[in-house]
Amino acid sequence: MDKFFTALPGWVDEATRTQCEHTLITQAGAGQSPEELSAAAAALVFLLDQDGPEPDDAEKARKRCFTLGKQGADGMSKISGYLTPEARALVEAGIDKLGAPGMANPDDEHPCISGTPSQAQIDGDRRSPAQRNHDALAALGQIALQSQKLGEHNGLPVSVVVTTTLQDLQAGTGMALTHTGTKLGIGELVNLVARAGAHHYLAVFDRHTNVPLYLGRARRTATAGQRLVLLARDRGCTRPGCTAPATRCQAHHADTDWQHDGHTDITNLALACGPDNRLATDNGWTTTITGGRAHWHPPPLLDTSQPRTNTYWHPQLHPDDEDSGDGETNSPTS
Repeated sequence: MDKFFTALPGWVDEATRTQCEHTLITQAGAGQSPEELSAAAAALVFLLDQDGPEPDDAEKARKRCFTLGKQGADGMSKISGYLTPEARALVEAGIDKLGAPGMANPDDEHPCISGTPSQAQIDGDRRSPAQRNHDALAALGQIALQSQKLGEHNGLPVSVVVTTTLQDLQAGTGMALTHTGTKLGIGELVNLVARAGAHHYLAVFDRHTNVPLYLGRARRTATAGQRLVLLARDRGCTRPGCTAPATRCQAHHADTDWQHDGHTDITNLALACGPDNRLATDNGWTTTITGGRAHWHPPPLLDTSQPRTNTYWHPQLHPDDEDSGDGETNSPTS
């Protein structure tokens, strides 16, 4: 009742307010449920002020947001935000279809993504509505990638690029890393790659030699192949302290910049996000490739003997490591 009177416009006179209160009390006494009474109150507000408050489109546009939280220890991620009415309508249309019982069920041997699920799939669906919504959202992403209509991003078709080691793949345990910085268990990786029609890239390395053994489906131009190797090798921005994943990075000419006649060879390239790439071209920083790693050298006035390589994407390296003989060092170069 309090919410009803709060929602009433200020211009409603006292007699009308009293009549509305009497109407709602009568309906409540007639045995209406709280939900029914709430709907009746909302209908009364609408009848009294059918135009309603004028929507503030600018405020709605400012408020729109979608945030994908960081992965927790269990690999799960929390999402939050606000959808505009248009965005909600689009998302709901897909979820209503793919979130129906029996649709897009990862527990099925052959999940139904299009058409109508079989009665057995419907009867065997034990997921909650929230779980079905989650699986529907994942299926929407899968369908969007399979359509191949998303174009390119940083020189590669929009897809999922995953790196792992041969040893972890053979053992069926361990962790794989996507080019967006998402960690996947090997079982989850196998499920992702095994989906029929999925257009993904899988780079497998030998743990001991770090030599590429297989680059699946990399049948693109030389530039796309180079980017695949960079994604798998660097994983993200190579400047020390930067946490930008590979999807936010550019192919930076490390040893010799393009404007100084540098070659676009894989031995001369490293990943760098836009701001850091500009550090090395416009702000006095220099970069070199040593032992297959990009080393960043600050201008003399900013040089405090800080680490030269980024260990965020390669936690097996430590800031105080000396050169181990294979060229992988994080100590300042001479």
